[in-house]
Amino acid sequence: MHGLGNNYIYIDLFNYQMDEASMPAVAKAMADVNKGIGSDGMILIHPSTKADVGMRIFNKDGSEGKSCGNGLRCTAKYAFENGIVTKPIFQIETKANIVEAEVFPEEGRVHQVTINMGEPALQRSAIPMLGDKVERVVGEDFLVDDQLFELTAVSMGNPHAVFFVEDINEAPLYEIGPIIEKDQRFPEGVNVEFIQVVSENELYFQVWERGSGVTQACGTGACAAVVAATLNSRVARGEDITVHLQGGDLVINWDKSGQVWMSGEAKTVVTGVFHYVI
Repeated sequence: MHGLGNNYIYIDLFNYQMDEASMPAVAKAMADVNKGIGSDGMILIHPSTKADVGMRIFNKDGSEGKSCGNGLRCTAKYAFENGIVTKPIFQIETKANIVEAEVFPEEGRVHQVTINMGEPALQRSAIPMLGDKVERVVGEDFLVDDQLFELTAVSMGNPHAVFFVEDINEAPLYEIGPIIEKDQRFPEGVNVEFIQVVSENELYFQVWERGSGVTQACGTGACAAVVAATLNSRVARGEDITVHLQGGDLVINWDKSGQVWMSGEAKTVVTGVFHYVI
C-alpha cells in the first residue's frame, strides 16, 4: 500500500506469524528493488493489548521506526477493510504512542483517512538533540559543511529537522539530507525536511527520511513542517494547511488544543506472497 507514494509492504500478523529476529532482514530483503519487491520498508499490522490494532515500522535499511503518518493511514484502511475493526473511529498503537484514526468508507472501501497525530514534542531532549534538554529548537543556527541553515526541530513520535528554503526546487535534499540524518547532534538520527511557504495556507515539502533516504511523502514530516512553520510565524495555528509533497497533498491542522490532525489518501497496490529463505 502507499500514501502519496510513500510505499510500504504490509504483513498481517492477525493471520500470519513472523519470527522477531528475522524482521529486520526480511524488511531489507523485501525493500530491495532489484532482488525483492521494492519499497520504503515493511509495516507489520498486529494485535494490540492497548489499542484496536498495532503497527510496527521497519525502514528499508532494517532499522525500526517509531511512527509513520502515511503508514498509519494505510494501516487504518487495511484494518477496516479486512474486518479487524468495524467502527469508523478507532485507535492504533505504534512504538511512539497511540493515535486515533477515522476512516470514511464508501461501499466498504476506504480512500481517505484522518489521523489525530497527538501533540508535537518540542523540547530538545524529546527530539532528541544535544544541548539544553528543556530548550526548544526554533530558528536556531545550524552549521553543515560550512553552510549555515536555520533549524527548527520537532518530534511527532519520531525526530524531524525542518529547514525553510525560498525555492523548493533548489533545496539541497540529496547533498545535505544524508549528512544531517547522521549528524552527531542527533543521537538517534533524524528525518530532514525542506519546506517552502507559498501562502498562509500552503507549503511545498521535500524529505530525506531516516533509514530510507528520499521518499515521495512523509506524514509525520508534513505534520512537523506545519508545526515548524507555525512556530516561526509563517502560518496560523488552527488553520487547515495544504502540504504539497512529491507524491501528492496532505491537509494538516495543528489545532489550538495542541493536537495535530493529518488527512490524506491511502491506496492498495497489490497483494501476494513473498518467498524468503532464511
